[in-house]
Amino acid sequence: MTGKLRSFLEKVYANCLVRRFSHIPNHVAVIQDGNRRFAKEHGMSVESGHRLGADTTLQVMEWMEKLNIRYITFYAFSTENFRRSSEEVEGLHALFIDKFHEMLEDARVHNNKINIRVVGDRSLISPDLLSIIEQVEEATKNYDWYFVHIAIAYGGRNEIVETARDIIESCRKGLCSPDDITPDMMTRTMYPLEDMPPVDLILRTAGDHRTSNFLPWLANGSEAAVCFCVPTWPEFRYVDFVWALRVYDERMSA
Repeated sequence: MTGKLRSFLEKVYANCLVRRFSHIPNHVAVIQDGNRRFAKEHGMSVESGHRLGADTTLQVMEWMEKLNIRYITFYAFSTENFRRSSEEVEGLHALFIDKFHEMLEDARVHNNKINIRVVGDRSLISPDLLSIIEQVEEATKNYDWYFVHIAIAYGGRNEIVETARDIIESCRKGLCSPDDITPDMMTRTMYPLEDMPPVDLILRTAGDHRTSNFLPWLANGSEAAVCFCVPTWPEFRYVDFVWALRVYDERMSA
């Protein structure tokens, strides 16, 4: 079977599945795994694997519009990723800068009114990367058709700890009392913008069956559906994305 024929048949199959869906998730959280594995299997540099994975991320941003998924959060770089080699971390740093520059000029972002935000510990992000992130956030802050969050320097447990510290400090200053602390207050403090709803579906590529502490407050509280996909992130296709949505649809229809 030729590549073009296979692609055509996959598209037909995916569209047939979509037409049968009764439920589409509002917020999908994506753990983009397998860039390094893909590079090794294909004799590429690790940097090349990450760049191909970044291309997939931009492609998925198109698919969310096609499938009417309003919110998507990508796990791009965890706090644990800083332990990787300095060469790989620096390469990812340069890649993030390149891709945020692309987003700033990408017609798809502006035509589809995609609001882009970064979640994570900004104190760990270098000034040059943080500068372009803030430019993209400023340029898209009034867009409200679709919302893309990119987790950089992110750790789920660290996020909860930092939120607890913020609330304790507010109580210390007399701005609230312990009786005011509720799950809703935790959510508002953790995500002050009103564009981060509970996670409906967690998707992880490359076959690893872990959620890696990704958005634990928003995902565990809502009992999000979880889908583990076999393809690595650079290989991830539209039909794979639709198959993951099928997991959510089946759960909601059960």
